[in-house]
Amino acid sequence: MTVFSTKNFLHAGMIALGICSALMTSSHAQTNAYPQKPVKVVVAFTAGGTTDILARIVAQQLTEKLKQPFVIDNKPGAGGNLGTELVVRSPADGYTLIVNSVGPMAVNSTLYGKLPYNPLTDLVPIVQIADVPNVLVVNPSVPVKTMEEFIAYAKANDGKLNYGSTGVGTSSHLSSFMLAKRAGFNATHVPYKGADALKDLLAGRIQFMFATIPSVMPHIQAGKLRSLAVSSLKRSRSMPDVPTVIEMGMPNFEAGSWFGFFAPKGTPDIVISTVNKAVNEILSSPAIEQQMVAQGADPVGGTALQYGQFVQRETDKWRVIVKESGAKAE
Repeated sequence: MTVFSTKNFLHAGMIALGICSALMTSSHAQTNAYPQKPVKVVVAFTAGGTTDILARIVAQQLTEKLKQPFVIDNKPGAGGNLGTELVVRSPADGYTLIVNSVGPMAVNSTLYGKLPYNPLTDLVPIVQIADVPNVLVVNPSVPVKTMEEFIAYAKANDGKLNYGSTGVGTSSHLSSFMLAKRAGFNATHVPYKGADALKDLLAGRIQFMFATIPSVMPHIQAGKLRSLAVSSLKRSRSMPDVPTVIEMGMPNFEAGSWFGFFAPKGTPDIVISTVNKAVNEILSSPAIEQQMVAQGADPVGGTALQYGQFVQRETDKWRVIVKESGAKAE
């Protein structure tokens, strides 16, 4: 017959409590781990566009780094509003995220008058992926080689030049509007659907436009278009020899596109911090930086707070410009 003393009983109880505590801690840690299953990454535009390309580059790396699939789901429509609203209405559990851009996040709330959601409050910023500057390009038939020459030519031919864009209220439209307003000349806006604008610019039916660097780089290199300036704060790593509009004497002229991760409002902090940390690590990779620069994108990164403040500033800026331009969604 075994006799347990009070001391032995207490010792055994303490061991049992320790084991239970360790099991609970382990279980709690597993519950809080993220991600534990595949993550859907919505892109509110068609496959093959800049948003889609950048999202796929980062999603592939997130899959490898976080050991769960980050799967791109293209949901285009209504200038990015359709896919954005889909994410706004999704569960805030971290398993539906969106890589979004300047249009849906900072322009459309003014351009469309009234959206069924507020991108500033219904989505949580996670991290900025990249900036993609617009570049001012002209058809070689326009007798200019510098920004100064172009502005002088536009003023001398006030109201006679046509500029294209990929649609009313797009970055390409508003960039040209800003330039004409700041430089003091008039030109006619001709909106197109997507790549049709570039076709007419190459054919000489329109004289100039702001376009994303990836879309026009081959034509610039082939001498079919002439680049004059980029619309970013700093020179693009993709086109380091092309000056900024700011360098050409227009302070604070920043009108490019940008891209980054967002999550539905109420998404747990662990999701935000995990994805932010992972994306920053991905963007610091020389191989990924080289891949993005080849696409005409400048990697950014930073904290979620910095990204949120940036989006707010962009929304305030574009609200004024959209109203001044009179642009309304078609």
